[in-house]
Amino acid sequence: MLYNIKETIKHSSRAKEIDINNIAMGLAFTDHMFICDYENGQWNNPRIEPLETIPTHPAAMALHYGQAIFEGLKATLGKDQTPLLFRPDQNAKRLNFSADRMGMPAFPEDLFVEGLKRLVAVEKDWIPTQDGSALYLRPFMYADEAFIGMRASTKFKFIIFASPSGPFFSKPIKLWAETQYIRAANGGTGEAKAAGNYAAAIRPTEMAKQKGYDQVLWLDARDFEYVQECGTMNIFFKIAGKFITPNLGGSVLNGITRLSVIDLLRDKGFEVTERPVSMKEILAAFENGTLEEAFGAGTAVSIAPVEEIGYKDMKITFPADAPVGKDIKATMDAIKTQKRADKFGWIVEVDLTVKA
Repeated sequence: MLYNIKETIKHSSRAKEIDINNIAMGLAFTDHMFICDYENGQWNNPRIEPLETIPTHPAAMALHYGQAIFEGLKATLGKDQTPLLFRPDQNAKRLNFSADRMGMPAFPEDLFVEGLKRLVAVEKDWIPTQDGSALYLRPFMYADEAFIGMRASTKFKFIIFASPSGPFFSKPIKLWAETQYIRAANGGTGEAKAAGNYAAAIRPTEMAKQKGYDQVLWLDARDFEYVQECGTMNIFFKIAGKFITPNLGGSVLNGITRLSVIDLLRDKGFEVTERPVSMKEILAAFENGTLEEAFGAGTAVSIAPVEEIGYKDMKITFPADAPVGKDIKATMDAIKTQKRADKFGWIVEVDLTVKA
């Protein structure tokens, strides 16, 4: 359905004041944001307003009890400079999966997509044109009821803001397999895109960086043996010509890039298996020469080839080239910019003529 989304638009944009093709993600933000409020059991007043700080009560429940979830996706430019979204329906579904786990209200999935479209239409001039760059979109929901007490909030805000972004990693990455701290355990919040998951990862990630690594490779909470995911990515391994990736199983984020990579790999004729992946298996493949490639997959990074995994006192290294990962990235980037046919039906065009 077409929602009555009120638009309050600034007279001039700052987009021309910033080199949007040469900026790291998260350092600059566009002129506007989408907002919707939850109160009295329903979502109300969807609107686009100038980006500004949001008044927050010190007792806002998100600050004390962590009811906060988010999503991430990108807008690109296709043929005729039409703005494009990549599988936003999947982000809408995952947001509501996270909301259910965190005791938060579902957000209408069609309004989620419509809000994205309308914001991107307003902020079209902020979409970078350089290869590998995009307009990063951050939908999020948090509890803003002023109350001190352990229960679900009755008031929430849903907001989308945007940030122009260049490529996340420009070279292959190094991962540290963490054997002290955990990201998630079965029955926890690992499959939800909850803010607290990332807060708990900050300290171990900083420790990994002090060792010379880019991100943490998280292992299971019981034995520190089975691979889960990386700090901001799911992960794939190529062993003896076949790909494996950890199955979801309750503690691994259901990545939308992950889903897309599995489809693309199978479309290119590779066998892909989703199952538990142990460090013993990775070490054995490294030692016998069948460990051919590894790469991370996520919205921010797209595809990031892995060159090394540090594990206890060992270093697992990969060939300098990651041909399949690079091919998957090139294919996905081409689909996202309409340089390649989208036979999967992933791309959603933004209609610039729709108004409230």
